[in-house]
Amino acid sequence: MSELILAINPGSTSTKIAVYKDGRELFCKTLRHSSEELAPYKTVIDQLEFRKQTIKNALKENNIALSDLNLIVGRGGLVRPIPSGVYIVNDAMIDDIKSGKNGEHASNLGAMIARDLADEVGGIMAIIADPVVVDELDPVARITGHPAFRKISIFHALNQKAIAKLYAREHGKNYNELNLIVAHLGGGVSVGIHKKGRVVDVNDALSGDGPFSPERSGSLPAAQLVDICFSGKHSKDEIKKMISGKGGVVAYLGTNSFQEVEKRVEEGDKEAQLISDAFAYQLAKEIGAMATVVSGEVDAIILTGGIAYNKGLMESVKRKVSFIAPVSIYPGEDEMGALAQNGFSVLEGKEEAKVY
Repeated sequence: MSELILAINPGSTSTKIAVYKDGRELFCKTLRHSSEELAPYKTVIDQLEFRKQTIKNALKENNIALSDLNLIVGRGGLVRPIPSGVYIVNDAMIDDIKSGKNGEHASNLGAMIARDLADEVGGIMAIIADPVVVDELDPVARITGHPAFRKISIFHALNQKAIAKLYAREHGKNYNELNLIVAHLGGGVSVGIHKKGRVVDVNDALSGDGPFSPERSGSLPAAQLVDICFSGKHSKDEIKKMISGKGGVVAYLGTNSFQEVEKRVEEGDKEAQLISDAFAYQLAKEIGAMATVVSGEVDAIILTGGIAYNKGLMESVKRKVSFIAPVSIYPGEDEMGALAQNGFSVLEGKEEAKVY
């Protein structure tokens, strides 16, 4: 019997959808939303009906009926911190998302749209898988240095978990028996240590922690940051943008594209070379730090995400960290495929959907 899954991944100005049949992608489409279309909606949640209708229209155009679906999986948003896994979208989850107490982001719509569409069909499950707030940190990893500050687990959980499990399958291993360091390299950078199936430590990839990235500053000198906050020269929002959105590579070089950086390096741009070298340097340091969590007993280091297409940069990182463990590179990310794979695992009985 064929199984049909709809995967939904809402972004700030687009909604990506894909339909999979028996593990194979039938179609994938990015539905763009112009600023004019989104202007009438004061909050992300207000966009629910609009986005849901665009999805239904796209399915109809591709001859997919809602009644044909066996399961709908949405990108997990800013729910409360939860362990890795697949979760049924229930009333408690929807209430948490609507309250906005954990933050507002377009990804919150993933669960809401999945639930509404599943309810329209009736008798099928709506789920989310490995949202960015997956929290499996060891207690010792939560200590920041002052009780007024807390370590938050926000990282690219979906891609990190999917790639780690893919590596394990390709090498005939059990993910839950390996110690892996996975570095997701995109607009943000997260470096996690996967200890026997749990990400027991990872840098906060959003709020100022770890290596800098194309748009994020990573860890900054705390005293200097305090001075800037009280200088009177910048608003709170401007300083937050320095940390995430307008920090990192874009602050130094005016571009958030590592393809552009690579091009400048090839043209002899010394500033671009320095920033590229510094990125590799900071990334390698973070990987080295994560190795200490498992006393150096690392089975593999995995580099993934869009920046992993930059061969020269990856070779630079590889030279610095290969003494720790073998390095494998998986360029890009397949969030839609990862969502669908989690869905098929539930349908096939390989994984049980948890109750939120």
